Amino acid sequence: MREPFRDRLFRLISDLVLCHSPSGAEQEIDAFILSRLNSIGVEAAQDDAGNIIASLRGASSIRTTAITAHKDEIGGIVKRVRKDGKVEARKLGGAFPWVYGEGVVDLLGDRLTIPAILSFGSRHVCHESPQKVYEEDKPPKWDTVWLDTKLSKSELIEAGVRPGTRMVIGRHRKAPFRMGDYIASYALDNKAAVAILLLLAETLKTPAANLDLVFSAQEEVGAIGALYYTRQKRVDELIAIEIAPKSAEYPIESDEEPVLLSQDGYGMYDETLNQRLAEAARKSGVAVQYAVLSQFGSDASVTMKAGHVPKAACLGFPADNTHGYEIAHLGALEACYQLLQTYLS
Repeated sequence: MREPFRDRLFRLISDLVLCHSPSGAEQEIDAFILSRLNSIGVEAAQDDAGNIIASLRGASSIRTTAITAHKDEIGGIVKRVRKDGKVEARKLGGAFPWVYGEGVVDLLGDRLTIPAILSFGSRHVCHESPQKVYEEDKPPKWDTVWLDTKLSKSELIEAGVRPGTRMVIGRHRKAPFRMGDYIASYALDNKAAVAILLLLAETLKTPAANLDLVFSAQEEVGAIGALYYTRQKRVDELIAIEIAPKSAEYPIESDEEPVLLSQDGYGMYDETLNQRLAEAARKSGVAVQYAVLSQFGSDASVTMKAGHVPKAACLGFPADNTHGYEIAHLGALEACYQLLQTYLS
């Protein structure tokens, strides 16, 4: 009996989320993606910027389409290791310590992964302690919190923990939680989109036009991978699969309908491409929503602004608590998959 699509999608996203992949240290998820593509008979290569690219020859060579889903996640980067062994970190992408809360994080040392406790200090204090203000007036910030490993500085150095070491939420805290047709997890941005891309690779044998499925690197720190890819290869259109933040300021009302962006913090998207995607949505029986976002960017908007691609679009799945413990409807992810499958076929 064939596994229901949403069950399969949840299981695949769960596997991807458990792969640590802070920007620039994406080896775990690289190994998973390459193994998965190999298992379904899809050839892929990794370029010098860390992008994984699966190129599929189309029935027509008139144009080349690129679909991107970034494989990196937000986290932290070590700034210094103190003499007392405590570690100071700063954000890598849009990470905030109050989102993670006190608890286990993983330091990805050069030789060992070291668990640490993201610490804010004791609550049983008065105004004499600097932590008191975080109970009443201010949110904790990266320069006022620390990572406690209970190891000495020399032990951390031996493990390869140093300035530049990446920090991510502890693996045992990352396992996604299912709430009916909803999935809740850290790093749905953008592991859920990576899952869609992998499923497209599995089912799209001969797309209508030449197609690159691009698992892009270092998106959270400036779309570095996508900029490199689009500088090296000319594509006629680029579509990014992304998370779409739900907020009172945006007209995103349905949890189950994909979102087409018209503009974000980096610039305009191409309306003719949006219209073609909307038509594909209609043909596949999917309704879409439209939004203009502010504090947001994607592989598509960054590369279009740089002049690397003539047309770009961003297809998003609505989610609560973006860049935090995110919640998304599996139906919206399934609809993104159906829309793209129709468009590319």
